[in-house]
Amino acid sequence: MQTALVHDYLNQYGGAERVLEALHEIVPHAPVYTSIYDPLAMPLEMQSWDIRTSWMQHLPAWRRYFRHYFMLYPRAFEAFDMRPYNLIISSSSAYGKGIIPPPGATHICYCHTPMRFAWQTEQYVARERIDGLRRLLMQPMLAALRHWDVTSAARVTHFIANSKVVAARINTHYGRSATVIPPPVDLAPFREQPAGDYYLTGGRLVPYKRIDLAIRACSALGVPLVVFGEGRDKAELMAMAGPSIRFVGRISEQERLDLYAGCKAFLFPGEEDFGITPLEAMAAGRPVIAFHGGGALDTVVEGATGIFFHTQEADALRDAITRADTIDWDAAAIRAHAEYFGRDRFVARMRDFIANHHEAVNG
Repeated sequence: MQTALVHDYLNQYGGAERVLEALHEIVPHAPVYTSIYDPLAMPLEMQSWDIRTSWMQHLPAWRRYFRHYFMLYPRAFEAFDMRPYNLIISSSSAYGKGIIPPPGATHICYCHTPMRFAWQTEQYVARERIDGLRRLLMQPMLAALRHWDVTSAARVTHFIANSKVVAARINTHYGRSATVIPPPVDLAPFREQPAGDYYLTGGRLVPYKRIDLAIRACSALGVPLVVFGEGRDKAELMAMAGPSIRFVGRISEQERLDLYAGCKAFLFPGEEDFGITPLEAMAAGRPVIAFHGGGALDTVVEGATGIFFHTQEADALRDAITRADTIDWDAAAIRAHAEYFGRDRFVARMRDFIANHHEAVNG
């Protein structure tokens, strides 16, 4: 079985790239086709992989302007020669699923979300603060991109979604069903210990994460909140923070694990397609206080591993924090729930899916 992996781009490391690492573990000898690859931004072990980039790797200043080239990616992926492969596994939130498989090949797409900037344009431009002439000029190009996105979806044999909300989007935009397989979470060793007195939140400090809600809620309650991470909103968030809020910036993996283990609860006020950080907190036995939306609906069990608040307002989060403080949380049970989403479980589910669906097509 000749297999290829496909990924949108390899120039920043996050949850999608962790999925690719797990897929590469399943088929370690498969080449990885991608539009652009920046080895300095990716884990060192990827340098030993067979990574094959498109002609976009030679575009001027692509490290800085890779988002500006958004209309070129479809052609870059369609230009790859996939004829040697009878199994193609793409990891995509945008363009990778648009490769052209040869007749008779199976194309399994692990979809992190349908192209967000094409289908959730208003949210995306607000998140990236795109306005004025640039926003106006984007409209006809995005219309063309949506047409390509729907057309290219027909090249996928089977869709896998990372959450139920993403599966619903796949059905809405492409008219296709999708099997939900949650992405892999690296679970640190668990050692039960008493909770500390502080709440925890963090990640990239950008608008859609809604870290401002956590800061306002904890400032109003006068309870300690630790915020980890960096981002363009940091100065604004620090300006609104009360004396009980502490920013620790970019921290090491061990420091982050220690913060999870010692917190009273993790606050997750944004809405994401899946969301890894809540499960990292649960892996440490800590409950999550999350906005009722997105991928958190797949991972947080009300009253058992955390609680929800239903409007993205500081008062609603404040009330949820107060309510969570009255619950006697079972750290071992929370950890056991997180183990359902571990890397080993992901690899096993994907192996089974690939074996069953590839054989069903190719007999």
